[in-house]
Amino acid sequence: MSKNEVHPLSPKEAYQLLQDKPTAVLIDVRSSMEFLFVGHPKGAIHVAWIDEPDWKVDPDFAAHVRQVMLGGLSCHEEGCAPVVLICRSGKRSQEAGEALVKDGFPEVYNVLEGFEGELDDEHHRSSLGGWRFHGLPWEQC
Repeated sequence: MSKNEVHPLSPKEAYQLLQDKPTAVLIDVRSSMEFLFVGHPKGAIHVAWIDEPDWKVDPDFAAHVRQVMLGGLSCHEEGCAPVVLICRSGKRSQEAGEALVKDGFPEVYNVLEGFEGELDDEHHRSSLGGWRFHGLPWEQC
């Protein structure tokens, strides 16, 4: 596995990786409102890639993820804990993952389909794919 790329995972593969590697960290990169009111995978940690009020990419995103990773303490001689990123449909999390790889994170994954998946013909999400569609554990406030 190359350390210079974001590795794609289906929602079910991501869930299995999180089960198989308890040190892995699932980070939801959606906005605060999405995380709170639409719902999020159980156990996900929220670190927004783009958020209100200015809706610009957070220039300190990698530093915030490092804080989540306990200031780098989750890295040791055996390597670093995997970082699994999820957003609504897998696009923002891909961009966020590329930023982490560029910043030196060695094992970064992107959840394809995201939490809600793409829009269907009726303009609804969670009917074609995504974490919720596949019946994986989630919660909302």
